[in-house]
Amino acid sequence: MYKMEQCWRWFGPGDPVTLKDIKQTGTTGIVTALHQIPHGELWTLDDILARKAVIEKEGFTWSVVESIPVHEDIKTRSGNFKNYIENYKASIRNLAKAGVHVVTYNFMPVNDWTRTSLSYPMPDGSLALYFNWIDLAVFDIYILKRPGAAADFGEAMAKKAYERFKSYSEADLKKLAGIVMAGIPGEAKNTPEKMLENILKYKDIDSDGLRDNLSEFQKETSEAAEEVGVRLAIHPDDPPFPLFGLPRVVSRMSDFEFLFDKVSNPANGVCFCTGSLGASADNNLPEMLRKLDSRVHFLHLRNVSKDVEGNFNEADHLGGDNDMCTIVKEAVLLMQKLGKSIPFRPDHGHQMLDDLDKKSNPGYSAIGRMRGMAEIRGLELGIASSL
Repeated sequence: MYKMEQCWRWFGPGDPVTLKDIKQTGTTGIVTALHQIPHGELWTLDDILARKAVIEKEGFTWSVVESIPVHEDIKTRSGNFKNYIENYKASIRNLAKAGVHVVTYNFMPVNDWTRTSLSYPMPDGSLALYFNWIDLAVFDIYILKRPGAAADFGEAMAKKAYERFKSYSEADLKKLAGIVMAGIPGEAKNTPEKMLENILKYKDIDSDGLRDNLSEFQKETSEAAEEVGVRLAIHPDDPPFPLFGLPRVVSRMSDFEFLFDKVSNPANGVCFCTGSLGASADNNLPEMLRKLDSRVHFLHLRNVSKDVEGNFNEADHLGGDNDMCTIVKEAVLLMQKLGKSIPFRPDHGHQMLDDLDKKSNPGYSAIGRMRGMAEIRGLELGIASSL
């Protein structure tokens, strides 16, 4: 019986959750990246081997790279994009030489994952990540000051944003900006000025244009990956709908179907993130997992609870709107069909218990993720035993 490979995301030596901590979770695989290397630059074999040695010294395997960031020039196919793609391909080859064969990435323009609160109170006293449209509008209209932002939100939402903006202090606005632009731990931080500058570079790029740019990138990188036995896993948009007037092209099943029709190379696959895809009521996750089939190279398992306005908080791993039992069952069935294990990690977790008083990366405190890992591990065992 093939089972999911249990993995844990670690942000490198600066992560408050150390490898020694992670050892107590029962995890065998580490998901990490060389976050200190600027976007677009080459990952040298020496740098990769040095990180791998640190991981293996603690008894782990470096199972998945998350992520090799895609430079903005690649997404817009402008500037120095050809050189950055060559660096990307060379980094893939170097990872293969080091024995790391799954690489995750995303193609979200300008901003990576986006939330408006990192400490949303749950009924049990734990804290969750949260996305609220009114707060996003406050950021977009009054902090980012993006031209046309108010019109994009519509009159009713823009009015609500104005009322909330008036109620916020300078400290509130600064905190909101820091949350929306939080980015990936260990990587360079954004500013509203720099973010707006990058957004304006997309003024002539619509969904079709961004989708074509992604297909061109996937064509080149998947060929390089297939040559050395690496599987590429694109992460869905988080959240899966347009933000900041920018297109989103990895949000629904039709997006994946387009991409795999354009680039059929088997190395070209998906990081199936139930939290990101599950933030849209239009996505049927078990059905998507069945259709994606052998394209699923990596699993992120977490849950969300949505309200009628489209706001959402990150829920318990076995709670929320997504049917995790059916999703894990589909994953178990898929692995038996493919005849191999698929790596997974418990994606995000509530800040809870002792972690409430500790410094941690947003969504990546230890105890909440360990709870999620234990719940999913037990769920998988029960499903596997019943088959």
